[in-house]
Amino acid sequence: MSLGNNMIGPEACIHLDRLLYNYRTIREHIDGLPIMAVVKANGYGHGAVRVAQALQSEGVHYFAVFTIDEAVELRNAGITEPILIFSRFHPDQLDIAVEYNITVNISIYSDLSILINYFLRTKKAPIFHLKVDTGMTRLGLDIADLNHVFDSIKKHPELECEGIYSHYATADEGDLSYAEYQHMQFEQVLEIVKMHGIDIKYRHFSNSGAVLNLPQSWHNMVRVGMLLYGAFPSEEVPKDLPIRPIMEFRGPIVSVRKVPKGTHVSYGGKYITKNESNIGVIQTGFADGFPRPWYEEGFVAYNGENFPIAGRVCMDQFMVDFGNVAPKEGDNVLFFGESGKNHIPVEQIATTIHSTTYVLLTAVGGRTKRIYIDTI
Repeated sequence: MSLGNNMIGPEACIHLDRLLYNYRTIREHIDGLPIMAVVKANGYGHGAVRVAQALQSEGVHYFAVFTIDEAVELRNAGITEPILIFSRFHPDQLDIAVEYNITVNISIYSDLSILINYFLRTKKAPIFHLKVDTGMTRLGLDIADLNHVFDSIKKHPELECEGIYSHYATADEGDLSYAEYQHMQFEQVLEIVKMHGIDIKYRHFSNSGAVLNLPQSWHNMVRVGMLLYGAFPSEEVPKDLPIRPIMEFRGPIVSVRKVPKGTHVSYGGKYITKNESNIGVIQTGFADGFPRPWYEEGFVAYNGENFPIAGRVCMDQFMVDFGNVAPKEGDNVLFFGESGKNHIPVEQIATTIHSTTYVLLTAVGGRTKRIYIDTI
């Protein structure tokens, strides 16, 4: 049977209306506070440009990415709202930040010195946010150094320190005691800001986990990533927020063969059919982002039923045991997401294989065609 040109590889259908529904749902939950939409890593695998364009049309206040190249890509695609980069910058990138109106992140004191020297030399500088380490022990200014930081900033009132923020390490876990400690640390940071009399427009600490668990951390802007894409950050957070998955990850059946009981399937021959079965070959593999460890307990959805993965996932393909059901070549099976009668939560896969929703969504690879759908 001939396969159509649109049925020869995996697809990620991105439901933009669901994205906007999630945005409105979250906005209502946080009492209308401004949202900084996190679209780094190609919008968590969903396509940063199209996601950002949709959110900008809905009135999102700010975007965040990791690298300056990601920010420039958004600017070139017509994104005009402010964009913060989370990574450190190279001194040579400050010209780009100014040209494209990109907000930079100051997370160690030497970067502030570089920015000040750039300003003294050029009489211009990008807007910046200060990142403070409250317990993640990653990037971030030490609280003990903040007096020195603010003294330096006050010497150059032309510089615009627009925001101050930190990042939770455990906001999506069941035990919130360490998150509460970090919250108190950030309150101490805000007291230091107040003591120095510096007017900072945005104070943001809350991530997706804190949106659900720590309303005291919302401050006057909330950073949201995973919840926008319709997945929960962990199994331990409350799940009463009615969000919907915006990605439907699927792939085509490219071959079906009937095999007898006792047939060995895939590498290692570990999967052995228990009965006469229809074995379907799915043209998607771990190189496309299909989670290889899922094969041990995993399944796909087809016409409202779940069917087990038959053996190890290959680089470009894997097999499914359809039993006595005869699937049609060219039809798609659902890997995760929501499509009509088919529904496989990405959270379920993440829990089963001891991974995270972040890993699974961002792994959806470059060979996967992204299709954008504007209606639910």
